[in-house]
Amino acid sequence: MEYLDFYDENKNYLGKETRENVHKNALWHNTVHCWLYDSKGNIYFQIRSDEKTFYTTASGHVLAGETIKEAFGREIQEEIGLDIDYEKATLVDVVIWQMDKEKPDGTMFRDRAFANVYVYCYDDKDYTKFNFDHELDGVVKVKAKDALKLFKKGQGFIKAEIITKDKVIKRDVDFNEFLVNKHETALGKYGDILNKVILLTK
Repeated sequence: MEYLDFYDENKNYLGKETRENVHKNALWHNTVHCWLYDSKGNIYFQIRSDEKTFYTTASGHVLAGETIKEAFGREIQEEIGLDIDYEKATLVDVVIWQMDKEKPDGTMFRDRAFANVYVYCYDDKDYTKFNFDHELDGVVKVKAKDALKLFKKGQGFIKAEIITKDKVIKRDVDFNEFLVNKHETALGKYGDILNKVILLTK
């Protein structure tokens, strides 16, 4: 059973509850959005197996009793297979996230999250160290500056390196391959992260 700490809307701690009840009862909780980048200004997006779209390097819930940075390290290890010094992760922003949607069984999924967005510099080029979990096909590495220009334009292609379980290939990736929900824009969703990486790698 997975337990999460929950809070009021002002981030005052109230206790812990099961993940299921947190979403059933719309309880505020912490999540972490994990981004890897390198000192040359590249950033890694994960390739989701289900939708074949590009999203954060890794992400997930912060478990009860866990610090945000501990959750960062755990999610990177679970999804990407890398052991990193997560204490060196850098905060970009805390985004307030609210969403209600009906699940296929008719019950409601109510999400009330403080999404803690962090970046971490990863310069190891030994891609054999990546060990992707079943939810990922791999990662795509792009220049943060190129991605920012692409998202400002809202269409087009940029050069990328695709790293999967079996191979590494170079190809152009399309704007529409990046995950953007209906109520979002690519620039609004990823712009702050990309600007932070560009600033950190000047």
